[in-house]
Order: sequence, then C-alpha cells, then structure tokens
Amino acid sequence: MPPKSKLGQNFLRDHTAIARIAAALGEVAGQTVVEIGPGEGAITRALIERAAHVKAIEVDHSLAVALCAYFPSDKLTVIEQDVLQFDFAAAADTAGHKLPVAGNLPYYITSPILLKLAENHAVLDRAVLMVQREVADRVTAEPGSRDYGVLSVTVQMYGPVERLFTLPPGAFSPPPEVHSTVFRWRFAPRFAELGVSEDGFIKFAKIAFAQKRKTLANNLRAAGFEASAIQSAFSAAGIAAQSRAEALSIEELAALSARIF
Repeated sequence: MPPKSKLGQNFLRDHTAIARIAAALGEVAGQTVVEIGPGEGAITRALIERAAHVKAIEVDHSLAVALCAYFPSDKLTVIEQDVLQFDFAAAADTAGHKLPVAGNLPYYITSPILLKLAENHAVLDRAVLMVQREVADRVTAEPGSRDYGVLSVTVQMYGPVERLFTLPPGAFSPPPEVHSTVFRWRFAPRFAELGVSEDGFIKFAKIAFAQKRKTLANNLRAAGFEASAIQSAFSAAGIAAQSRAEALSIEELAALSARIF
C-alpha cells in the first residue's frame, strides 16, 4: 500500500540492514520485543523469527490491519496507537521482563519518542533505533563537538549509546531526502551515580544549552540564578567560569547541576 508522507512513512527495503537491526538487539529468545512503527512488517518479520512475541505499535489503521492479517496472532500483537500514548510499564509487566525495543522512528516525532523511552527507562532494557542521521549525530555526540547538546546529554544520562551503521536514501521506499543511522541504546541511568536528581539535571541541561553561543554562566544568569551562586558552583566543581556547556562532559555538567540545585 502507498506510504503516507504525513506519517513520515519510508519503508526499509534493504534485507541486509533488516537482518543487522534484528541481530543488534541481541538474544531475545523467549522474550517479548516492542517494535515502534512496523510499517509493512519488514523488520517485524525478522524480530518474530528471533523473539517469543512481538508487540508492534502502529498508528496507521490500514497497516495495522494488514499486519494482523499477515502474521500469526500467537507471534504478533498489533497495538493501533500513537507510541507516545503506549503503556510500556504495562507491557513489561505482562511480559515479565524488561523490554527490548526496536524501531524505524518517524522523523517528525523522533525526539518525543526518545524522551518517551527515557521516561520509561525502568521497564526497558535496550533499544535499537533507526533515525535521521543528523539526529543520531546529536544523540551520540561527545563534548566539544558541534552536535553535542541537550539531546546528547539527556539521552546519554539514561544509558550508553552506540552508533551502528548508516543507510542511504535508496535503502527505503520511497527514498527520504536524508540518510538514516541505526544506533543502540542500553538503559542504565547515571543520575544516582553522579549525585543528581533526574528532574533537576534535565532542567539544568535545558538551561545550560539554551543558547549555545553563550557561556554556561550567562545562560544560568538569564534563567534567574544569582551571580554569587553561579560563581560558587563553578568554583566548587573546579570548572572555569567562562566554560560553554558544549565543552563540558556529562560528569562536569552533573557536578554543576548538583551545586546549582
């Protein structure tokens, strides 16, 4: 059936890439896997061959119906729903284990989906996700690079990320205008390790990267923090007062966050 551009549908046709995505999820025998955006079922088929069961979240009614008709119900459950409304905790409770997740994420809501997964980290084990290459660059960026920002810091605070491979537009039908990158995300939050609260650190990160061309101290002042408190926090953390957020590691940002909040 023809893809719907408003839903960001670009169906993966590269069979080698499909096999690599399924393999990158690791051992899933006896487990339930959640797939985001199964589309016509190319990756779904590969997951079904490896897992005990697949829960596929598909917002497109016609595709959901087709998936139910094509795959056996004992191997696949199709949830016709926006993934942002999906109850991962309930699915994990039913499965009896933390969930592995796979998906070819729609470009237009990639960041909200990543944040949704982060919010549900307690019931998730790992995820292998395909996103626009520019988004993967930001997610996996290291301090000092131009792509390092609030998305990098937020995602990486919930666990390590690993870039796997990149696909050209021709691997999809219809071909998108951009390259796509697959990365693996293992959920292992670092908040307790680094001595910060989840809410406090995320709030701090948004302030820190609010205007990347400004120093971190200037961004904090713009957010209403007193100059004396900022100076004290930088001094206690052993960080230069003129530092920009993009130059600081997650550990350094956490040290500042713990002192600011």
